[in-house]
Amino acid sequence: MEATANADEIKLRHVETDILIPKMVREKAKELCAEKVEAFNHCCKDSGFFMVFKCREENAALKECLTTHYKDPVLFAECKQEYITEKLEFERTGIPAKSRKQKLPASM
Repeated sequence: MEATANADEIKLRHVETDILIPKMVREKAKELCAEKVEAFNHCCKDSGFFMVFKCREENAALKECLTTHYKDPVLFAECKQEYITEKLEFERTGIPAKSRKQKLPASM
């Protein structure tokens, strides 16, 4: 497959469209709902064992936010395009995206 191929022409495998891209959508949704995730985490830490009863409102708000983003076709398309870009870059260089990111030495 050529690196200059159009993103629309690229055939994605079942695992890519059903698992890998939705995983990217979930990660981005968590970033977009960071405020609600933080509120729910804070409530759970403060409530301890009774979090099931005390954090219903925060849990409902978090679920609503995440579900909205999970079902957003624009976000899915953005993640799909990002995945295709990473895939083409890997095919071009042979270096995975994790390895391409610059790592800082531990002893700075």
